[in-house]
Amino acid sequence: MEYVNPIISGFYPDPSICRVGDDFYLVNSSFEYFPGIPVFHSKDLINWEQTGHCISRPGQLALRQGVQNCVGIYAPTIRYHDGIFYVISTNVTYGSKDDGNFIVWTDDPYGEWSDPVFIDLPGIDSSLFFDDDGKVYYTGAFDNGIFMSELEFSYKYDENGKVVDISCKTVSEKKFIWYGTGGNDPEGPHLYKINGWYYLLISEGGTEFCHMITVARSRNIWGEYESCPRNPVFSNRSTSLPIKGTGHMDIVCDQYGDWWGVCLANRPITYPFKHNLGRETFLVPVEWDDKGWPVIGRNGLLDERISSDRKLFDGVMQKSQTDEGKHFHDEFDGDALKKDWNFIYNTTSKYAALDKTKGLLLYGTKEPIISSGEIAWVGYRQKHHEFMAETHIDFANMEDGSEAGFTIYMNSKHHYELFTSVLDGERWLMFRRRIGSLIREDRISRLADDSIYMRLEALKGENGENIYCFSYKENGEWLEAGEGEADYLTTEVGGRFTGNYIALYASGDGKDCRNAVQFDMFDYIGV
Repeated sequence: MEYVNPIISGFYPDPSICRVGDDFYLVNSSFEYFPGIPVFHSKDLINWEQTGHCISRPGQLALRQGVQNCVGIYAPTIRYHDGIFYVISTNVTYGSKDDGNFIVWTDDPYGEWSDPVFIDLPGIDSSLFFDDDGKVYYTGAFDNGIFMSELEFSYKYDENGKVVDISCKTVSEKKFIWYGTGGNDPEGPHLYKINGWYYLLISEGGTEFCHMITVARSRNIWGEYESCPRNPVFSNRSTSLPIKGTGHMDIVCDQYGDWWGVCLANRPITYPFKHNLGRETFLVPVEWDDKGWPVIGRNGLLDERISSDRKLFDGVMQKSQTDEGKHFHDEFDGDALKKDWNFIYNTTSKYAALDKTKGLLLYGTKEPIISSGEIAWVGYRQKHHEFMAETHIDFANMEDGSEAGFTIYMNSKHHYELFTSVLDGERWLMFRRRIGSLIREDRISRLADDSIYMRLEALKGENGENIYCFSYKENGEWLEAGEGEADYLTTEVGGRFTGNYIALYASGDGKDCRNAVQFDMFDYIGV
């Protein structure tokens, strides 16, 4: 069978994976977006279904407002041990009460996860390793190296023997066990025990175009760790391959004894390289050479198309990345928002609600969309370089000075939107582009109706450039409203760790809105 990478397209970085019987579970970073840490399930490593999020309750974990793209939830690791799923991660908030490393747990990956159990250890990219003798170890990245500490878990049970609470403490000093091979930012550590060896898999080179995977091993878990003579064992750096920035890998053995790696990478849209979908999740086969070192992908390279006759793929249909989320439709008629949607920070139903007859109701906050404060914003990840998305807005009750619309959003300083606004009692259709400190707003036309259909397309321009194009429907005809270059809404221009969202939003004029704007449909088609 041939499959086409990525296996999970769009902004789903830092994948971590575990297997329970014939089932695979995977988690990703989510940074400032809420709900946080998406959880996926698969039987074949190719077709994935989102089961939920680890951070799904507003009071579970505070995400800091005001500094986007570099705060929030970093690099989770998922592990399974004795009937319990553990996810360990870092909330980077630079000083708030919920800053630091934490664990959440559950016995049902389709249900709710626990409140965070915080661990008094520094650094980022935390990982857990359960050894054969029952001991548990923590690895993390700190001070330009990889360190380890032993942990001890305590369990509280109910009368039926079910775990109802878990606590955790460190029972050793932290010890640095490897500093990598000399690349910058050694991070993303994962420990495995295979054939009597402890293998330490890490990333180096930064999560940009020099990203790479290196590996070391030791007979003793505390070291010393010897570096693989073929390091880096995995990287697409300095190649002409279409996939770039390969790194941050976790490996897993399937039920047939074959090994696999999941990693992040990006797919640039232009040269010099820029990417706008964020870092995505990719799959690569792993073999072992006669010296016991991993051989990853095509001699250390990640290809877009990979053929495999491994037993896991028996009966699996061919899959390409365009199948992933190719068509998504929502009429907002359920009891809760679908798992595909995100807020920024811990936004609650105070600003967003569902009505089975009216759809999604957004109550604009006092913060405009150009701010990095709490905004009434609901976003869907861009998953394809080319797509078409539509929505319908009822703005009959909009207040003077407020606005509501349709945005393609990298962060608060890099976004384009088509929106309706009430200015001195008149309703206007307007188009805005923000690139850093540069903002331009154009008035398109006065509006006589109370509702409007809007469309957003990502497509190729006349000269092959990627553009975002907005249009609106009037008298049954789609009319152009404005466009902006995709280059300016990329990680290399305006972002750091996240990808682009297609979002619905509302905002007030320095005060919270009393009346809601209604969105009664959203449709996305990847091309």
